[in-house]
Amino acid sequence: MITASLVKELREQTGAGMMDCKKALTETEGNLEAAVDWLREKGIAKAGKKEARIAAEGLARIFVKGNRAVMIEVNTETDFVSKNEEFTEMLDVIGETILKSKVKTIEEAKELKLNDGTINDYVVDKTAKIGEKLDFRRLAVVEKKKDDNFGTYLHMGGKIAVITVIKGATEEVAKDVAMQAAAMEPKYVFKTDVPQEEIDREREVLKEQAINEGKPADIAEKMVEGRLNKFYKEICLAEQAFIKDGDIDVTKYVTNNGGELISMTRFKVGEGIEKRQDNFAEEVMSQIKES
Repeated sequence: MITASLVKELREQTGAGMMDCKKALTETEGNLEAAVDWLREKGIAKAGKKEARIAAEGLARIFVKGNRAVMIEVNTETDFVSKNEEFTEMLDVIGETILKSKVKTIEEAKELKLNDGTINDYVVDKTAKIGEKLDFRRLAVVEKKKDDNFGTYLHMGGKIAVITVIKGATEEVAKDVAMQAAAMEPKYVFKTDVPQEEIDREREVLKEQAINEGKPADIAEKMVEGRLNKFYKEICLAEQAFIKDGDIDVTKYVTNNGGELISMTRFKVGEGIEKRQDNFAEEVMSQIKES
C-alpha cells in the first residue's frame, strides 16, 4: 500500500511532484530507494541535491485588497530563474491565494489548499519542474483601519518590498514613506522600537570614541547623547531626514500632510541568508561529469 507519508518522504528527498512520486512508488511496489532511482532515471529528480543548495536570490511581491495587504518572499538559487515567467506566475498564485484567506503566518500559509495539494506542495512541484531549489521563505500580513492608507513600493522589480501604514493623509504620502524605507534601509520605525541592549552597546561605543578623541569623561557623556540622536536618524524611519526634503524628517513630512506614521514592513530579498561562494569552473565540470 502506498501511504501518504511514504509519498511525502519521497517528495522531501527528491523534490519531485506528488503525482510523480506516487507513480514511482507504484512502479517500485513501495520501495523507497528504488523509487528514488526510478525518478532519477526518468530525469525527474536528482536525489539529495536540491535540499543542500542555497536559495538566496528571488523576488518579493505585495498583494492588496481592501484593508489587508500580503507581502511574500520566494527565493531561487539564481537571479536568472527569478526572472522566469513561470516563477513570477507562481508568486502571483501564492500571493493571491493567501490574500483570499485569513492566515497570518507562513506556517499556516504553506498548508493552504491549492489545486490538488497545498501551497507547500505547489512550491515543491515547481522546484522539480524549474530545476532549482525554490523556498517560500517569508510572509507578512499587514492590516489597516478604514481611515488608514497603505503605501506599497517594489524596488528593482521586487528585490526590496515595503508596506507602510499611515493614519490619514493620502496613498501618495504613504507611498513616499515606503520609497524612503526602501532607499534608506531603516531597521526600526520609532526610537521606542530599538532594543535597549542595542542602545546600550551603541552608547558604549560612542563613549569610547569620545574618550579616544581626548575628551574628559564628563564631556564624553554629553557628546554621547548628541551622537545617539544621529544614530537614531540613521536606523529609525520616523527620525530620518526625508529624502525629498532634507530640511524635515519623515515624521514632520507625514504630519504636515495631516497623517500619522503607524507601521513599516520591509523585505530585502536574501537578507540574512549566507550566500555560498561557488567556483563556477568547478561547478561546470561537476555537471559535465554527472551528465
